[in-house]
Amino acid sequence: MKIRLLNKSCIGSEQFYQDFLNNQIKDKEEYFTEECVYIDEAPCFPIYLNVGDEVKRSELFQEAFETISRYYLDTDRDVHMNSGFWYTLFCTEHREYIMEQYPSVLENIKQFKNIVLKKFDWESYVYKCVLGAQYINDYVEDIEKRRKYYKLIVDNLDMYNYIIKYEIFRNDRFLLNVLDIIHDHEGLSKILKAKIKDRTDLGKDERYGRRVIFEFNKSYPVVMSPMLEKEELEVLFFEYLGYYYDLNSIKA
Repeated sequence: MKIRLLNKSCIGSEQFYQDFLNNQIKDKEEYFTEECVYIDEAPCFPIYLNVGDEVKRSELFQEAFETISRYYLDTDRDVHMNSGFWYTLFCTEHREYIMEQYPSVLENIKQFKNIVLKKFDWESYVYKCVLGAQYINDYVEDIEKRRKYYKLIVDNLDMYNYIIKYEIFRNDRFLLNVLDIIHDHEGLSKILKAKIKDRTDLGKDERYGRRVIFEFNKSYPVVMSPMLEKEELEVLFFEYLGYYYDLNSIKA
């Protein structure tokens, strides 16, 4: 399949949105660059995962992770980490799927931008899934183990978001080590998501997991935490958590 990439400077306008609705984007030469991507298959997958039902959200994340893993990670990193590739795919090849699955894009351009043209960073569900799938696939060969890690990401999405916000922590070793630490300690996931109380010196909505990653970031590069083995990282993880939480209540 040949995919001719859109010019990112042309997308996002009211006219572009109307052309999306009217299925006229492919008819307008001015929207496209001369750059092309070749891919064997480019199947649709969930791109907007703001779903209240936790079971349904987990299923959608798994579908996205597995589709990206199977069909998209064989492309060069310059392709699957390129927002222009995804915007082109969604607006041209996946248009009908998106209109069917996310009918709110038909309501106004704001919804369209939030779902289809979301900035490709840690707030984007597509970015989260591409990055997570890449890290896990690079490190884990077994399919079932990959699925375990996909589920751990979904079950600890706040923690995952904190990690990928910081460039220094965006590597497979650090992410998988943190997920393993959380998996190994019963109740730890719930603690990390919880709001810190009775700490007026902190922000209004501080969470234990966020503060742990904050401490890792603060100690870098004196402590090269992204490069540490799991056992060394775990010691520091609980040391930093202990700054804010009574560790005696955590089960090993």
